[in-house]
Amino acid sequence: MKEDIDVASRHITPADGNVFADLGFCEEQAQHLHADSQAKIAQTIALKEQLMTEIGNWIALQNMRQGDAAKVLQVSRPRVSDVVNKKTDKFTLDALILMLSLAGKQVKLVVE
Repeated sequence: MKEDIDVASRHITPADGNVFADLGFCEEQAQHLHADSQAKIAQTIALKEQLMTEIGNWIALQNMRQGDAAKVLQVSRPRVSDVVNKKTDKFTLDALILMLSLAGKQVKLVVE
């Protein structure tokens, strides 16, 4: 038997809100956790954009159409379009690294 979910009593944190404050952390700690998480998100987005730029450059240098690139990268043509248009929310770092590998590019990770 399936029970109905009471959506009227649910709390939804607005997109610009602080989920850590909603979880009951003190204000100072909630602000610190929120700032730290935003910095990590920005870092991940920057890495994805860098990988996407490399894929886009490879496509341009090879003078390839997106459909041809899709075959090499083993994805659909719309996925190639998403890469070229840097839709970072649609890809993991792993997926982008795999695409670069399929394109014959070597990706090196440097930890400092």
